[in-house]
Parts: sequence; structure tokens; C-alpha cells
Amino acid sequence: MRVEPTDYPLIVQPLSAEEGGGFVAIVPDLPGCMSDGETPEEAVTNARDAILTWIEAARDLGHPVPPPSRHVALAS
Repeated sequence: MRVEPTDYPLIVQPLSAEEGGGFVAIVPDLPGCMSDGETPEEAVTNARDAILTWIEAARDLGHPVPPPSRHVALAS
């Protein structure tokens, strides 16, 4: 089964002014995979590219690629 970048859930959060502003998109299923952007949409687009890069690097290194989770639980 082929996994698409859009299969992975994302968490999009605003960044503070101290963090440079804009938004960050985090991919909980792929450790360390995240990206940012000036808008939420740009952060999501950049994160989709980061997912492809993460998967390619994992495969090149012989590491398993976690399947996308079905749900993301958020805790406050």
C-alpha cells in the first residue's frame, strides 16, 4: 500500500513573536518531522514536503516508516 503525505495527520500551531511568528506544522507520527510557514496553509504545504523527505531518508537508512495514525488526540 502506498502512503501519501496527505495520509499523515498534522498539528498546526501559531508561533510566538519570539519564535519568529508564523505557524508550525508538526507530524506526530514521524519523530522530528515538522515545518513552518507564514500562514497555516504554507506550514501545511511545507510539512507535506518534509514528510516526503523524512520517508525517503528513513528508507535510505533502512529504517521503518510508521504508518499514518487514524486519529490524533490533543491534550491541553
